[in-house]
Amino acid sequence: MGDNSADFEIVRDPLWSNIRVDAEALGVLDSEPFQRLRYIRQLGHAFLVYPGATHSRFEHALGAYHLARRALGLLAERGDLHGIPADEISLVRLAALLHDVGHYPFSHALEEAGLPSHETLAVEHLAHPDLRAALERTGITAPAQRIAALIAGTSTSALQGLISGSLDLDKIEYLTRDARMCGVPYGAVDVDRLLHSITLVAVPGGGARVAVHEKGASALESLLFAKYQMYRNVYWHHAVRSATAMFKRLVRDAIAAGRLEAPWIARSTDEALMERLHTLGDVPLAQRLRRRRLYKRAVDLPATDLPASAGAWIADDPDLTATVEDRLALELKLRPGELLVDFPAKAHMLNVDLLFVTRRGTLEPAQVGLQPVAEALHRAARRLRIFVAEPRALEVERVRTLAEHDGPAMRKMLERRETLLQVG
Repeated sequence: MGDNSADFEIVRDPLWSNIRVDAEALGVLDSEPFQRLRYIRQLGHAFLVYPGATHSRFEHALGAYHLARRALGLLAERGDLHGIPADEISLVRLAALLHDVGHYPFSHALEEAGLPSHETLAVEHLAHPDLRAALERTGITAPAQRIAALIAGTSTSALQGLISGSLDLDKIEYLTRDARMCGVPYGAVDVDRLLHSITLVAVPGGGARVAVHEKGASALESLLFAKYQMYRNVYWHHAVRSATAMFKRLVRDAIAAGRLEAPWIARSTDEALMERLHTLGDVPLAQRLRRRRLYKRAVDLPATDLPASAGAWIADDPDLTATVEDRLALELKLRPGELLVDFPAKAHMLNVDLLFVTRRGTLEPAQVGLQPVAEALHRAARRLRIFVAEPRALEVERVRTLAEHDGPAMRKMLERRETLLQVG
């Protein structure tokens, strides 16, 4: 990154052009935990479908930092930051830079597999001697603890909403960058309008919070639709989800067999983890992923064809899901791990827990008009899929019925050794 004695440095970025990195952030950039993000792809296995999707968490984090500087600059111009301490403003910039420091290799797959969240792991990485020393050199009081609270969404800062919330800068950045790198038109967000619409408002009981001026309503809608389209067409693309399901099962099996340790994975990178998996010997899933021999869909059901609560256990209980997968594989004369069930859920991905500042100066909840739309879009993006290593015919109605069972009912069926599916 260059000589840290400079007051700032300029980093060239294909999305935002010039990113100014201030002195307080230069040491953070050069720390070992942050440099690790260079070797973690932003979109996991999406590069198997979209070849350009090889961009890293490092680039994304720099972009989030850039947007934080822009948003804070605009708030300062309007006088909205009056009364907020300078060290708190600096912390928000650093929190934007470090919001993904705890991320696992291959995006969110391992959190889906049941490992602790990357927000939880951020605390461990912030305690790394290299990064801790860089933060302490800023002169800010208790920087690691305060940044961890901003990342986790538990800070009492009025600026919390810029780091974790319905309109945080992370979302604006990744949607814009991911669409550009995948070469798709779906992630169009009116970034300038959104940034100019962000404001701080006083809330009952004292304090302030991030809100959006009513004139930014259309830009906020563009953010919702961009997120829906990116989930439906990129993040939850059937081949991306097949690769993700295969990877999750591969790592879970390795951990269960004592051949991988979760703490080591949390400090690893994409290639280091895949290389370790390949050294385990005869691991068919690892070989198939490397050669892009992905499992194919035997069933592909839109969530709109299912009751709203159907299949909640698939995303919420990875252990139960793995047990069901192996029982289904046995019924279909497949080996354990050759049938995978996938029904991704991000219940809060389209939440709009925001306040609008109306043209009359009053405050209104944005979710009154937008939340029903957000919930419908989330439901429309989801699909229940069964992936198999070898072709199998499944009775779709039986799959639908199976998904309607809740977790306790599924466990009872397994205990009674009931047949789960009928071969078509």
